[in-house]
Amino acid sequence: MKRVFFSAFLLAAAFAVPQASAATIVAAGNVHAEQPDVPGASSKRTKAGKTTFDAKYRKVYALLQNDTELRGKIKTMARAYGIDPMHIVGAIVGEHTYNVDAYDRLQTYYVKAVSYLSSKLTFAYEGEDISDFIKRPEFADCAGKSGSYDLWECRERVWNQSFRGKTVGSTSFPNDRFSATFFQPFYAGQTFGIGQLNPLTALQMSDEVHKVSGLPRLDERDPNAVYKTIMDPDLTLPYVAATLKTSIDAYRNIAGFDISGNPGLTATLYNVGSPEARAYALKAENERRLSAGEPAKLPEENYYGWLVNDRLTELEALF
Repeated sequence: MKRVFFSAFLLAAAFAVPQASAATIVAAGNVHAEQPDVPGASSKRTKAGKTTFDAKYRKVYALLQNDTELRGKIKTMARAYGIDPMHIVGAIVGEHTYNVDAYDRLQTYYVKAVSYLSSKLTFAYEGEDISDFIKRPEFADCAGKSGSYDLWECRERVWNQSFRGKTVGSTSFPNDRFSATFFQPFYAGQTFGIGQLNPLTALQMSDEVHKVSGLPRLDERDPNAVYKTIMDPDLTLPYVAATLKTSIDAYRNIAGFDISGNPGLTATLYNVGSPEARAYALKAENERRLSAGEPAKLPEENYYGWLVNDRLTELEALF
């Protein structure tokens, strides 16, 4: 089942550079006629589990189909954050198709949450707690950031510029993501819960979720509270919604594209992260194209988002 949408509007958009005053609407559907290649790590993980991507998709589809409570929670969160429920559905489907298998029942996520929180967790690298690490002088410019998203985006940027893959003082830091280095007390590559959030993303979204949903703000000094939040379905769905809303806002306000009608694009950004940095990169690319007399580059889905758009009719029918 392939859904390739090149509407007249979408084609016209390709020949116009988005302006700050009016975002270019990106129509629903995929830019790529064929699904982009799936990363080898995802294929190996799926093969190791003696399953297939299609089987994993069918399993998460069955969870959504059979659980009216979960569908109700998704719709409630979508309304609260002003987004289409399909954005949340797309993130859940993508994660459970290409990352981990879905559980058969929502209740299992609650049980797993409790089982993982029986010990004291820490966010640290080589014995240095994250709360001490961010006090290093390299992070001084981040102190003036007022919101949790801007604050942790700044800290992630400093990590990439000043620490990633470098030796600072007596400590050699890995050439790896900030979240992978400091925020994985269980094992490498971990994400948890129905939304498969990582702790750094949750910390970034803390203020927005506090404002919209009234949940307590998260603190890097309390990893157990962070993990409870990302593993408990009632707590994590607001964070999933906030993350998706942030991507939509970033692409509208920075790159000049309205992707609110394309769940495959928001799913892609949910998968790859750093929506603001990617929006700025797209903006710069289109400014270069404009000066060269070339058509604008549209946002593009990856393999993960491609599946969401490809199966969108089937998913929409559930809601």
